[in-house]
Amino acid sequence: MENKTMKLVLSGAPHFVTGYDIQKTMGMVIIALLPALAGGVYFFGLRALLVTAVSIVSAVAAEFLFRKALRRETHVTDLSAVVTGMLLALILPVSSPLWMAAIGSAFAIIVAKELFGGLGGNFANPALVGRAVLLMSWPAFMTRWSPSLHAAVVDATTTATPLGILKLGGTITDVMKSVGASGKPALYLQMFLGNHSGSIGETSALLLLLGAAFLVVTRVIDLRTPVAMIAATFVASWLFGQDPTFSVLAGGILLGAFFMATDYVTTPVTPIGKWAFGIGAGLMTVLIRQLGNFPEGVTYGILLMNVLVPYLDKIIPRKFGFVKPRKVNA
Repeated sequence: MENKTMKLVLSGAPHFVTGYDIQKTMGMVIIALLPALAGGVYFFGLRALLVTAVSIVSAVAAEFLFRKALRRETHVTDLSAVVTGMLLALILPVSSPLWMAAIGSAFAIIVAKELFGGLGGNFANPALVGRAVLLMSWPAFMTRWSPSLHAAVVDATTTATPLGILKLGGTITDVMKSVGASGKPALYLQMFLGNHSGSIGETSALLLLLGAAFLVVTRVIDLRTPVAMIAATFVASWLFGQDPTFSVLAGGILLGAFFMATDYVTTPVTPIGKWAFGIGAGLMTVLIRQLGNFPEGVTYGILLMNVLVPYLDKIIPRKFGFVKPRKVNA
């Protein structure tokens, strides 16, 4: 009689059944990010592609070499390192030195991911950790912005991001002048299309929403967290007396909400936890924008909520079933 060996795989709850494996899921995220990357090349030139390529290569190489050095199985084919490198590049200025992009990407993989056990063990989004470290280490490079190649106006103001202009004491009128807009509707249109200074992949709301729609249709991401984060940003900005529509279109809100606050590993799995995470990230983003030294707060807003994920998942935990008591006959 033939002996058959069965492999029993043990893993922690929660357990979900999905038709996607890691490689396929990451591949879909990469596809969803391509419109934003294409927009970065259109607005800022081919150097955007070079920065992205260096960041991706550094991430993949760092994961491969680190796991080889520890004699662990390599997982570069699951494409998670590619996603990390790509995301980091999209939240960097196009003028970033290539060596800095490589360091940030390697740090994100080795320190924020592999030292915690690799994919599934990290508690914070690696790309955001990489950006936070670069921002603290080389703030001058991280705030050296380039104007869009298609900007209607090119002067000193076009080298600052819309949020940066406000942080320096400017007004919405100054922002309108920097993008050549004659009024708020024209400003919103420019912000929606992405024709202004900013990070490589965060300027065009249109292209980001196009990629997000792809992830929603393919059921790769859940809409609870992005909707909560965007709504919280809108309401909190209004309460602070800021233009709420501008606040949502400016900076990295859409990129962070759809592509980073939906990370499977570092965000809640319960419905109520997802809502709480999004609301918290949106509120923290606005608080940092208004009260902090930096004009943008998406990075630290999401990272702070990453730390709270274990507690958010305990808010009204989901019940997967009940044990019906048996009657015992006397």
